[in-house]
This record gives sequence, structure tokens and C-alpha cells, in this order.
Amino acid sequence: MKPMLEVCCGSAGDAIAAWEGGAERVELNSDLFHGGLTASLGTLRTVKRRAPGLRVMCMVRPREGGFCYTDTEFETMLEDARLFVENGADGIVFGVLLPDGRVDAARCRRMLDVIGDRESVFHRALDVTPDWREALDTLMELGVTRVLTSGQRPTVPEGAQTIRAMREHCAGRMEILPGGGVTAENAGWCRRTTGCQWLHAAMHRTEYDRSCGGNPAIFFGGAVYPPEDRFSLTHAEDVAAFIRGDR
Repeated sequence: MKPMLEVCCGSAGDAIAAWEGGAERVELNSDLFHGGLTASLGTLRTVKRRAPGLRVMCMVRPREGGFCYTDTEFETMLEDARLFVENGADGIVFGVLLPDGRVDAARCRRMLDVIGDRESVFHRALDVTPDWREALDTLMELGVTRVLTSGQRPTVPEGAQTIRAMREHCAGRMEILPGGGVTAENAGWCRRTTGCQWLHAAMHRTEYDRSCGGNPAIFFGGAVYPPEDRFSLTHAEDVAAFIRGDR
């Protein structure tokens, strides 16, 4: 099988760099520090304009901290998904759970109605469900295209055997996409061990923006107080090197 790479992106710049590096598909987010939240509509439109042919999966996640949403939060998710589909998204990434951690089938069905004929991806909310077999059965019954997972472990290398069992459980009815802790160094092993053709990986370098340097005592984030003069960015050459190393 030809090995394939989906790049996890936190900005339009990340996605365009991934495309320039040879990636065929990206997951488009904002705020990767919190696991990836919904990107802006302007981000999607910029990527579609600047990276023609790139398949863009848009994350729809309104906040950090769990996957059981209020009515207002879920209404926002549906509206974001509609706008993304109307503006050229190739797929929607989402995940909705019940308070007990099981898949919320009713809300997932409503999201799938909005997604229509585009690809539907249930994200790593799967990794906190109490019974992954039950969760996969529910998602397959709903008709979800694929599931992103680290095998209910912190990283794919740690959960590889479970990911393989997930793939065998689905038996071709739904794709399993390994993601979490995948690097250029372990990608080949991850593919061989899980039996999965596609891998999901983020690759970022730290970049610097010195415009905040005049007053380093000021912070705009939470209590962690990360440095305000730096951010992460994907580089095309890193994506190209990842792909060359696997092929």
C-alpha cells in the first residue's frame, strides 16, 4: 500500500506549508495547545484558495475540556459545520459524547445530516470512551467515514496493538486513522504494526515574533503564562522529509 500522511494543522500557514511539502490531506484546527479547536471560516477559505487540490478536514470543536456539550455549544458546532461545507471543506472532524463517555448517537446523527456527502471523522474523543468496540459499532452504524485514535493510550506507539484490533474489528466498514505521537522516526513501525495505510501527524518548529518584547511582564493567556514572543509553524521541507522517509 502507498503510505499516506494527514498533517495536523493549527493555521492556514500550516496547511499551505503541508500542501507545498506534498501532503494530500490536512486536518485544519485552531489552538492545538488544547488539542485542536474550530478554525475560522477565513482560515478555510484562505487554504482552499492558496492550496488548490488539498483535501481539508475541518475540526468542529467549540471549546477545550471534554466532549459533552451544551445546547448552545452544539448549535454552534452545527452552524460551523454548515459554513465549512458550504465553503469547500472536504470533510468535518467532530466528536460528541454523553456524560458517561459513550458516543452520543443522536447528536452525531444530526452532525452527519449537515456533513452530507463529505467525509465525516470522529476524533480522539474515541480514546476516552469506556468501551471502544461499542463506540466503533455505533459509529459504523451511523455511517462515519473514519475515526482518529491513539488506541486509547497517550501515543500511537503505545496503543498500536489496540489500533490494529480496532482496524480488524471494523473489517473495512470504517477507516481507522492512527494519530498521536507519530513522528518521521516511528512512522514506518506504526504502519507495519497497526496495518493502517494513513497516519496523522503534527510537525512544528518554534517561530518568534518579537513585537511583544517591549514589555515582557504582560501576558494574554491563562495561568500557565506561556511566552508571548513565540508560536509554532509547520514547514514544507519537514513535511516533504517525512513523506520521503516513508516511501
